[in-house]
Amino acid sequence: MLVKYNIKGMKIVEVRDLKKSYDDKLAVDGVSFSIKKGEIFGILGPNGAGKTTTLEMMETLRTIDSGTVKINGIDVAEHPRDVKRLIGVQPQSPAFQDKTKLTEVVEMFAAAYGEKVDVMQFLRDVELEEKANSYVEELSGGQKQRLSITTALVHGPKVFFLDEPTTGLDPQARRHLWGLIEKVRKRDISVIMTTHYMDEAEVLCDRIAIMDNGKIIAIDTPKNLVKQLLSRGFKKDEKVEQANLEDVFIDLTGKELRNA
Repeated sequence: MLVKYNIKGMKIVEVRDLKKSYDDKLAVDGVSFSIKKGEIFGILGPNGAGKTTTLEMMETLRTIDSGTVKINGIDVAEHPRDVKRLIGVQPQSPAFQDKTKLTEVVEMFAAAYGEKVDVMQFLRDVELEEKANSYVEELSGGQKQRLSITTALVHGPKVFFLDEPTTGLDPQARRHLWGLIEKVRKRDISVIMTTHYMDEAEVLCDRIAIMDNGKIIAIDTPKNLVKQLLSRGFKKDEKVEQANLEDVFIDLTGKELRNA
């Protein structure tokens, strides 16, 4: 069971009245929020809600129509190159050259930022040390995701973006990745993530913004959002189970990390 941090301290990310249009459609409509140092912040919503567009503007990958994004006090639109050194980005589907060894992959990413790193330590941090001399094509989906995480951290970013990081992973690999995300935040790195898994958001995120039709319609801790729903009179049949099918799967297939 992951333990939530009591988040205190400075705001590392500030988003104010962010907007983005495509033709006549307003994809992001006046989004505002802030994120503190060491916080795991989730953005949830149905497909087409504006989540990915919001992240891409924050990551300097898409132009901002209006509004501002500041990361560590630096305006994303005005100083995109400076911001790129402050952020790490793990895409939903990491792509590496198949015929490249893991050590070479980490070295390449470090070199791109002008960094010299302890390659084996980075692989050790994501439990890929034994695969150091393996080729990328030999990795499982979960292992590729872990490699993607470590390559995004070689330059010591202050903010780490994850776009649906566990999509397509089996339960064992998924839970293991949760632990790695928690390790990232223990380095005082703020994590911003999207996911379609509500249990994932509830376990990992300190706060959640729920988006729909380009707007944030709710923002709070998972616990408070549930309390607000109950206060509106929501009820469902109570059925408390000590375990679920995912717990059975993890127990029967082994708690130790295999090739996940």
